[in-house]
Amino acid sequence: MQYTFSDRVQSLKPSAIREIFKYSSDPSVISLSAGNPAPEAFPVKEIAEISERILREDPISALQYGLTEGYTPLRCFLKDYMKKKHSVGTDNDDILITSGAQQIMDLVSKSILNEGDTVICENPSFIGSLNTFRSYNTRLVGVPIEPDGMDVNALEQTLKNEPKAKIIYTIPNFQNPSGITMSLEKRKAVYELARKYNVLIIEDNPYGDLRFRGEFLPCIKSFDTDGIVMYSGSFSKVISPGMRVGYVIGPAEVIQKMVVCKQGQDVHINMWSQIVCHEFVTKYDFDKHLENLQEVYRKKATFAMNLLDKHLVPNITYHKIDGGLFIWCELPHEVDMPKFCTDAVKNKVCVVPGTAFMAQETDETHSFRINFSTPTDEQLEKGITILGEMAKNL
Repeated sequence: MQYTFSDRVQSLKPSAIREIFKYSSDPSVISLSAGNPAPEAFPVKEIAEISERILREDPISALQYGLTEGYTPLRCFLKDYMKKKHSVGTDNDDILITSGAQQIMDLVSKSILNEGDTVICENPSFIGSLNTFRSYNTRLVGVPIEPDGMDVNALEQTLKNEPKAKIIYTIPNFQNPSGITMSLEKRKAVYELARKYNVLIIEDNPYGDLRFRGEFLPCIKSFDTDGIVMYSGSFSKVISPGMRVGYVIGPAEVIQKMVVCKQGQDVHINMWSQIVCHEFVTKYDFDKHLENLQEVYRKKATFAMNLLDKHLVPNITYHKIDGGLFIWCELPHEVDMPKFCTDAVKNKVCVVPGTAFMAQETDETHSFRINFSTPTDEQLEKGITILGEMAKNL
């Protein structure tokens, strides 16, 4: 049979990262390409205790249908927690529990975007979100990022040039893939530009709790008095990505439309995982857990950056990070970056070419992304040493 695919998906391609995973499945290959939490970061003992208790004391709550909006105790906790800790949420906002943050991008797109509308994103940006926006036949326009976040002058020029712009998508904390954090000044500037040009902001913040150095910065959503910011949060990096629990806080009118869209997708997310998350954050010391995570990633990131300083610099440079899971490495401009990444695989090391994260395939980049959370220290040392040997031959 000859299959005819919808216009929305005909041009979509497999995730470059997922394709690279095919190589990294070879046990002889050192994968610096994943974005998984460190194995030691999972609260396995606590999740086992909670699961046993749920299935012993109240199994039907975990096994029965639930509300599309999400498990009510978890929603109430998050509303209170985000308001008290991050000043996020107003009387005009509501909250929806989702299947990870990825579903938030899809539900917002389905609710807000029409074919041909423009989504403005950081360039580079997270490939999963970019592919979601692409699937709705939108126009993706990338704005360069500077060491302190999105270039706001370029952002305003883009808003002037794109009258059909509907969304500004940003990852302000330890941005994936660049690791850059947006300054407070720029957070306020991005908000003011969105208000000026009547554009919605999606503030994607999966890494904010993983700051291991420096001062925490307020969320863009904490400035939101106009109902223009959708805050995307997730338990994937702080409890478990496999449980697929995310949440979005935004204007109630938008959230309700997303609820209707979600009912047509999956009715609601896994009840067991929602209850486990609620039990973990309310009956265990969640703040202490976050401190432990920050220490895990401080050690791993410091170890990785010391290796980069020793083996790659000055032939390959990188942006030093204060949190998150990724480091963005830049090759000299005369070096063929895709070939370097291909040669790295031949040398049994996987990194992600920067082109995977660009708004358009033709956008220029000389960078590649490495992840330090998933590999062991031994793998990090061996993999970065190999990259260093390659760097000497540039």
